[in-house]
Amino acid sequence: MLRRAYCRGMNPRLRKALIVLCLIVLALVLFGAWVLRGNPSERSTDQTSGTQPLLVEPESETFPSVGLARPIGWRAGEAPVPAAGLAVGRFAEGLDHPRTMLTLPNGDVLVAETNRPADGAGGGITGFFMRRFMAGAGAGGPSPDRIVLLRDADGDGRAEQRFAFRQRDLASPSGMAWGNGKLYVANHNAVLAFAFTPGATELTGTPQKLMDLPPGGNHWMRNLLLSPDGGKLYVAVGSSSNIGENGMERETGRAAIWELDLASGKARPFAAGMRNPNGMGWNPSTSELWAVVQERDMLGPDLVPDYLTNVPVGVQYGWPWVYWRDVIDWRVKAPMPDYLIEYTRKPEYAMGAHSAVLGLLFADGGHIMGERFANGAFIARHGSWNRKPPAGYDVVFVRFDDHGNPRGLPLPVLTGFLTGRGKETRGRPVWLAWDKPGALLVSDDTGGVVWRVSAPGARPSAAPRPVVTEHMPPRRSLDGDPAARVEATLGEERHEMQQR
Repeated sequence: MLRRAYCRGMNPRLRKALIVLCLIVLALVLFGAWVLRGNPSERSTDQTSGTQPLLVEPESETFPSVGLARPIGWRAGEAPVPAAGLAVGRFAEGLDHPRTMLTLPNGDVLVAETNRPADGAGGGITGFFMRRFMAGAGAGGPSPDRIVLLRDADGDGRAEQRFAFRQRDLASPSGMAWGNGKLYVANHNAVLAFAFTPGATELTGTPQKLMDLPPGGNHWMRNLLLSPDGGKLYVAVGSSSNIGENGMERETGRAAIWELDLASGKARPFAAGMRNPNGMGWNPSTSELWAVVQERDMLGPDLVPDYLTNVPVGVQYGWPWVYWRDVIDWRVKAPMPDYLIEYTRKPEYAMGAHSAVLGLLFADGGHIMGERFANGAFIARHGSWNRKPPAGYDVVFVRFDDHGNPRGLPLPVLTGFLTGRGKETRGRPVWLAWDKPGALLVSDDTGGVVWRVSAPGARPSAAPRPVVTEHMPPRRSLDGDPAARVEATLGEERHEMQQR
């Protein structure tokens, strides 16, 4: 009675405002429930993997689905689950968001403790949701902007020594490469070179800037890879957006792999149309450059598969207009370049939709992972934030045949990161490297751990055999004119008749 009397005595404008506020709150609650429910898939990640992945009809989404796994960390004694015949242990722990790694010739391991730049977030609806949900996935804190050096001096598989290697001049560092007496480091906005000799535990001196890079964006990591002869440096740069929704002028220099000539200092686009290229490596059988690439979002839970592929010079993989060689993404507003579909390339191997491929490491001989993993590529799948059920959150192995081509479905190497029916995750695998004895190192950014995986008792593996093919002989004359060929044949027949 008192409540009714109070409402009757309330100012009509205030009462109307309260009713509107309640309706807004209810609408927000319903909208949040709808977004969090997402667009569940009934298909497995394996169905969108391999050389012939399932490409379903697109389901265009105004708002991205959310399938976030909350990070809970690892308790003492816990570890991921290795494949049969493998063992896993902690190479190092207590790290602050470890992402990329580089093993130096003396066995020291550099680890970049890093995160996205504070002022480099991308725009658009996808960027808005991604920034907020990434924070919930353990990637929302400030970047440590630090490289640490880990040393396993006694060879027991655990780094008992840790050094603060470098913190100055770093801005969301990720890619690292060593050669020519220099350590190359990719910040989110530039490639730097430091004079460095392996064995030192601190990186001193003033760096030389080799190349400016487009800063930040939705995809801020910049990976590096040296050519086998040390003369070229390859730089992977991801897009600023999902599908260029903020204008293609903001994508200048992005969604590409660059080739930097270290002698001349000149850079050229090496490959294009790759939404977010990350891990790169040299195929030991064919000596080709290969990379893993994260594909686009908001086409449903089963599109588009991330992929592993070779990267010939001048290749175009279609982003943002086209995916999987000839499937047009009709959401893209920017005009498509003329004849694009006539020269886009189909990726070699699908890694599953929304699996978030990051690290790539070829089995190039000398590792102790056993015969099952002697020829192929290890890949770290960081895990989805926008798919139900979750995809990725594991390390897998893609087998290669004797001709240097991927085959079959990915084999699990390290699983068990997800728990609680996929609603929680103890960690997220990011990068891969070999330690000095040949064990596989896996960085886990939200877990703060570097894991070490090996096959107990395994002998160092042999390197895959190089694929050697004979070149076609050079053509010395042109004989493509049919009339000329007929005349030549008739001439030979007349000559034979005269001889008779």
